[in-house]
Amino acid sequence: MTDRKRAAILEAAVAEFRQAGYDATSMDRVAASAGVSKRTVYNHFPSKDALFAQILQQLLQRAVASPELAYRPDRPLRPQLLELVQQKLRLLHDEDFIELVRVAIAAIIPSPERAQEMFARMGDKEEGLTVWIRAAAADGRLKTQDPRFASMLLQGMIKGFAFWPQITMGQPVLTAAQRDQVANTATDMFLAHFAAE
Repeated sequence: MTDRKRAAILEAAVAEFRQAGYDATSMDRVAASAGVSKRTVYNHFPSKDALFAQILQQLLQRAVASPELAYRPDRPLRPQLLELVQQKLRLLHDEDFIELVRVAIAAIIPSPERAQEMFARMGDKEEGLTVWIRAAAADGRLKTQDPRFASMLLQGMIKGFAFWPQITMGQPVLTAAQRDQVANTATDMFLAHFAAE
């Protein structure tokens, strides 16, 4: 029952944050939307910031690569990396994900302190693409001393088409053909620079 209530609170909070934004969402509204008492909400989440940080944590978990996409030394680099890039593009194709990120950005841009607190709560979980690049570099198949930098370069190519235009300008998510073009081009450009083979 407790897990169900917590899930209901999170689901209601996501809907409220999406509909009203961070500042206009209150714990009262979340409680009413979830069909629980305000006290129950506070039993699970001591503050609105803590509730929002939990939602951001879930977003981060969705963004981390799944275990089956771990680096494989027995496979060619390109299909592995292309699969990772396509996975990221599928996540960025999720309009619910984009909407929540838009709310998160609107909430933290005016308040650097809030951003620092929320990301401190979330911990420093390394992104799956960085983990893959580090493993491929350790295996001598990528040339980079800084896997995080290499990962940020690749993600910048992806997000320049499939994230920032949607977040900041309300552009539609990419079509399947556009996602394929971005995935193939970004993968090839990355490997042209970093591949050791």
